[in-house]
Amino acid sequence: MKIKELLLNGRSFSELLKQFSIEAKDIRIQDEDTILQDSNRQHKDIVKESICIEGKNKDGIVNFFGTLHYNLLDQLAVFEVQGYEQVQRAG
Repeated sequence: MKIKELLLNGRSFSELLKQFSIEAKDIRIQDEDTILQDSNRQHKDIVKESICIEGKNKDGIVNFFGTLHYNLLDQLAVFEVQGYEQVQRAG
């Protein structure tokens, strides 16, 4: 299961998207495939990784920076926001 789907199952991540008027279809987790396929994590139950999540809204792009806590066995994911930047659309 993709990390994006797991995060969207949680109420707090969905609320974060609402706060910035971002639709679920308009987010992208940078390096998501790399995080999921990292061979060093095969024997770990819980992954803690610094990530960036990019979201698009009518005003431009919002980049959320933080820590992903991902439990591989229980298929649970939590994103701990540490900051964000908003890039306005040109024009």
